[in-house]
Amino acid sequence: MPRKKKKKKIFVLDTSVILYTHDAIYSFEDNDVAIPITVLEELDNFKKGNDSKNFETREFIRIMDRLSINNSLQNWIPIDRPEHGHFKVIMQEHTGKLDATKVFGENKPDHRILNAALSMGEEHPDKKVILVTKDINLRLKAKSLNIPAEDFETGKIKDLESLYIGKTIVEGLPKEVIDAVYANGFCMPEDIGISKPIPNHYFILKNNKTSALTYYNPILERIERIEKQPAYRITPRNAEQVFALHAIRNPKVKLVTLQGVAGTGKTLLALAGALDQKKNFKQIYLARPIVPLSNKDIGYLPGDIASKLNPYMEPLWDNLKFIQNQFNEKDREFKKISDALEQEKLVITPLAYIRGRSISNVCFIVDEAQNLTPHEVKTIITRAGENTKIILTGDIFQIDTPYLDSQSNGLSYLIDKIKHHDIYAHIRLEKGERSELANLANELL
Repeated sequence: MPRKKKKKKIFVLDTSVILYTHDAIYSFEDNDVAIPITVLEELDNFKKGNDSKNFETREFIRIMDRLSINNSLQNWIPIDRPEHGHFKVIMQEHTGKLDATKVFGENKPDHRILNAALSMGEEHPDKKVILVTKDINLRLKAKSLNIPAEDFETGKIKDLESLYIGKTIVEGLPKEVIDAVYANGFCMPEDIGISKPIPNHYFILKNNKTSALTYYNPILERIERIEKQPAYRITPRNAEQVFALHAIRNPKVKLVTLQGVAGTGKTLLALAGALDQKKNFKQIYLARPIVPLSNKDIGYLPGDIASKLNPYMEPLWDNLKFIQNQFNEKDREFKKISDALEQEKLVITPLAYIRGRSISNVCFIVDEAQNLTPHEVKTIITRAGENTKIILTGDIFQIDTPYLDSQSNGLSYLIDKIKHHDIYAHIRLEKGERSELANLANELL
């Protein structure tokens, strides 16, 4: 019996999808893609600037311009990839019975986008028209008008509960195995019942009385013991922090991710570990994305550019001061940190200010990486040059941007996609070490 031909769809894209990734139109296989003219109007407001949304906007505009050479955007234009559909811009005024601007009582961009989707449905009754947006409220409005609406799923991990955590606890081992780990410094994977360990995966080996902290060395193909060692007088307080510092110090590991809730020590450990091995790099960059309060651009804030950025960078300075204050002002280490700042060997800066700079021979720490899109994370990592180490830290459950969530942010995407590689290590920090009060808030509030 011949297979029933799949009914083609038309996906209407909201502005939020374009700002998430400029190549979104390539994500819908052989279906068609429609861009409401209102989206182009909104994108016009984002084309200038150095933020990621500005770069995504400019790249999307270039794609549209390239594909529409010798074509009118009011007609269906082939998407220039094999077995892909067509795209067009929805130009016409909505004339149907249902008008979103009247239903919701306001002629705003979101409502005009809803009307564009309604127009597509009326113009193409033989196809299913679906609005794609990362704006949850817009999806709800669409569904209230019987418009099928979906989140943009590309770059979104499906099963958050199975997200890689970087460690395994192996209990009930014979005493001889753990004794051998202490005596020889290593054991073989089969000794602990593991057949194919993940590269740089961490293990807590236990029997009734003793335990050992270890990791799988993919080069020597053995389970090696890890010792608890401080970095710049920052002493790890639990097994996960020991693992985190080991990953940061491991010269064979070029990419490290640390994920955990507030107070687990992610940023502090990353900075202490980087300072501990600063002789191996020309510079240390500590950067974070700027997520303005109330989604307002920093231009709304008073003062010059330095005073505008200070509130966003303050947590990074706090961590650096905490490390520096482990020493007296007369200590060599205290002076080394001050000198590194003066000579710009240690740079604390907004992530947008790194764009265009070479990141060769650099230890590059990206804090609050959960506020980046998958495409932004890819852009950062693909710019890594020789002898560059990248450390990304963040809490995937504390998203500050409106169109990302725990499954679609760049940090979750990276952890899910890049595990099992020899130059990558990850650890989820689980125990808060900031204070008893902070732990209570994380658990109960």
